[in-house]
This record gives sequence, structure tokens and C-alpha cells, in this order.
Amino acid sequence: MQGRFAFVGGGTGDWRVMSIRAVCGQGLEAVARVNVRHSDGLAQNESDAWIIQGQISNLRYATKAEVAALRTKQEPLGRPSARHAAMIPIKKSAPWWDLAQDERRAIFEETSQHTKIGMQYLPGIARQLYHSRDLGQPFDFITWFEYAPDQGASFDELLARLRSTPEWNFVEREVDIRLERRT
Repeated sequence: MQGRFAFVGGGTGDWRVMSIRAVCGQGLEAVARVNVRHSDGLAQNESDAWIIQGQISNLRYATKAEVAALRTKQEPLGRPSARHAAMIPIKKSAPWWDLAQDERRAIFEETSQHTKIGMQYLPGIARQLYHSRDLGQPFDFITWFEYAPDQGASFDELLARLRSTPEWNFVEREVDIRLERRT
């Protein structure tokens, strides 16, 4: 799926909110549901507490070999067994964005081993990154994860490992939203 997407927090949507937690910085207003939809012609409804937009783009810090490995091993989103999801919007600090692309890549992968860590949890945990920074959104990225309920502990382990890396020293705002697909 390509294009621009909207993550809409409110009273309707296919995903029931199990929890919303500010990991770092300001949180988001509590909502009952999250709806994920294409954002072309998006109009905010009165019942929407918040809308965060993001677009699928190229994998900016991944090498050709890493992209090939991800495409080979990662399962698609929307699998019937993946009834749990996590929406994690993140904003990084100005010092992160002041770094050159190769310097960010060095922290992202060579030091923090972000992709290598994530690969260890495939295919059980699928993910999609949405870029928001260039859209003028309050977050730089939205990472969407989907997994089966029995993968919850593995997902928590993945997040703990990523959050303990040097890359996370540059995160100034992060919200962890846990979701369950409406059945």
C-alpha cells in the first residue's frame, strides 16, 4: 500500500484502544478507537480527538541487502491472526536532524543495530513506517506494528531493546498506543 494515511483517534474505527501511554514528552488525548485510512480529502469529524498523518516512503537508512532481507522475511499487514497492533508516533530532537544522513545511519544501524534487532522478530511482528515530518505533523514518524496476541511478550522485548539503544537518546516525544482489531 502506498500513499498518505491518516491515523484518527476518536470513537469509531476498526482498532479498539487497549492503552495509550506517553513514553517520552507529551502524550495524546485518550480515545476509544483508532481508524487508519487513506487521507486523500480527509476532513476531521467532530468526534475525532486527533489525526496524525503519515506517508509510506523509501527506507531511508536501509542498505540494499537490508531491504532485500526485510522483503523476504516480513509478513504483510492485515493478516487475520495479527489481531493486536501498536501505533507508536515518535518525534526526534533537533540535534538528530542536524546530523548528516550518513551520521544518522551510523547511529541508527551501525551503533544501535535498529534493523538487525527488528529482523530478529520477523515474521511474527510485521511493521510499516510512515513518515510525517515533511507533512508538518507533530511527530516525525509513525511506526505501525501488527502481531498475534501470543507475540505480545516478544513485541515488548523488541521495544525494550530498541529503546535501550543510543538512537533513543534523540527521541523527545514518543507515545505507545496498544490496539486490538475489532472482531
